[in-house]
Amino acid sequence: MRKPCLAVRQRSLRTARGVGGQGAGWTDAGLLSLRIVVGGLVATHGLQKMTRWVGGEGLSAGAEEFRRDGFRGGRLTAVAAGSGQTVGGLLLAAGLLTPLAVATVAGVMTVAATVKLPHGPWVQNDGYEYPLVLVASMGVTGLTGPGAWSLDRLTGINWPSSAGIVGCAAGVLGGLATRRALLRPRERSGETDVT
Repeated sequence: MRKPCLAVRQRSLRTARGVGGQGAGWTDAGLLSLRIVVGGLVATHGLQKMTRWVGGEGLSAGAEEFRRDGFRGGRLTAVAAGSGQTVGGLLLAAGLLTPLAVATVAGVMTVAATVKLPHGPWVQNDGYEYPLVLVASMGVTGLTGPGAWSLDRLTGINWPSSAGIVGCAAGVLGGLATRRALLRPRERSGETDVT
């Protein structure tokens, strides 16, 4: 009776090894899909902040949005955020310089989450749910790497997991520092800051 159990167990281990080898292709396909969807959406959203492409309202509207959200800098802030999203999203989608892409997207999305924090978590209330999901997906991408179907792997770059984790952590900390540095004082001595 023990032999069949042992045989089943051995066969299961062999099967698991075989499926693991085949499953690696599906894992890479999943990582590619995640990178393309998230990277593409983030890059497109960045373009919307700076241009009238893909439904954007142009740089003036992007600058006004940042002013409404309490940021200094107006146009410069909109260009910096839009460029970061566009470049970070494209790098992520391509799987190129993945730790840098993870850091950039996590940073911009951390800033977005801090803006939405007062509204609570849910997106229907303009909450931080969506930016948080994007930051979490950057953590996952940083931890797993871009997968075999990426420009990093094609060019022979095999980032250690620590590089992606450090990239995500640096992005989150950089986003928090950016929010603090660019936060415009709402009112001082009864005057509204109009920068």
